[in-house]
Amino acid sequence: MFIILTSALFGVIFALALFSIRFLVNDQHAKKFYKLFAAADLAMIVVVLGGWYVRSFVPEWFVAFFGNIATVFLMSQLICGGLVILAVVCRFFYRKFHKPTEFNPARRRVLTRGMIYPLLSLAISLYGNRIEKNFDVENFYDVPIKNLPSELEGFRLAQISDIHLGAYFSLERLESLLQRVADEKPDLLAITGDIFDDVPMNPAAVKLVDSFCDKFKFGIWYIHGNHEHFRGIHQIEQLLKQTKINWLVNRSRHVTSKLYILGVDYPARAPITSSNDAEQAKIFAAARHSYVEGAMQNVPDDAIKILLAHHPEFIDDGAERNCVLTLTGHTHGSQFGIFGKPLFPVFKYTRGIVKHGDSIGYVHVGNGSWFPFRLGCPPEIAYFTLRGV
Repeated sequence: MFIILTSALFGVIFALALFSIRFLVNDQHAKKFYKLFAAADLAMIVVVLGGWYVRSFVPEWFVAFFGNIATVFLMSQLICGGLVILAVVCRFFYRKFHKPTEFNPARRRVLTRGMIYPLLSLAISLYGNRIEKNFDVENFYDVPIKNLPSELEGFRLAQISDIHLGAYFSLERLESLLQRVADEKPDLLAITGDIFDDVPMNPAAVKLVDSFCDKFKFGIWYIHGNHEHFRGIHQIEQLLKQTKINWLVNRSRHVTSKLYILGVDYPARAPITSSNDAEQAKIFAAARHSYVEGAMQNVPDDAIKILLAHHPEFIDDGAERNCVLTLTGHTHGSQFGIFGKPLFPVFKYTRGIVKHGDSIGYVHVGNGSWFPFRLGCPPEIAYFTLRGV
């Protein structure tokens, strides 16, 4: 799947680069630029794919250095292509209604002030790679609950997710993130998977998270994501057993006499995005049902229930079982957004609040990245306060 998606992305980028060149330079120089960008893109493809396969054998800084360079270079071409297409379309309609009296086709295709497009694209790419992906924003939400016990009025929990420790997210940054959350003094911290994503770093990461448990009144609560299953789930669970982290695999624990946290695992055959295959969707729905039923065991009917899951489609299952709040991640919010909405909503739920009657679901945009770039979708720390209605 990684190879397929990466190859498709490279194909789009290469096509956009060739398309853009003919509108940014004249015919005399276009062929030279075609050869230059073809060679450069081929080199970047080798860097990205080669880095993926040898990442376990080279230092993290090496992967990060070349990965960031490749990302900035390739994203600049993608953005430039988009800007050129927009400019060409706008120019077409302008000329259609305002054709110059001495229109010369030879004067042509090339856009006026063509260098603006690659320079602006490079600036946007550097922003997405160096600034936005490293700038965690804080989002605050109230959760209205009917018949909320008075002792839970104002109870506040924080959520982080999809940290993806490794070349693009260091232990130092994780420590800084945890400290920032602790400084806000929520009652508990929920981590909804895909944090322990680097085999050499995982032992130190587990210890680091454990060291912050006492900074939250009701501790840290964690569930697995799909990447924990990729990085040695049995070793991770052995490490977790030696900590105070509340990790839940299809079970629940009470926080107070009336508040229960339910946590579910990531189903082995879950679709990466939303599935259009009816049989796969049926298998996934059955797995979700089984996992949530396991987590519901011994939970009183009148309890205030909060469900932690990695895949966002568990939001439906949480609503069916009267969970007041279901916290999920996995999607990264698509890492691209516009006006607060995901630019590539390939999941049933991709980002933000989902309401089902009195139940609220939330899809966290993640704190790490699939690749080191975010635009219109900064990483976040989400805070939820329980309010009686």
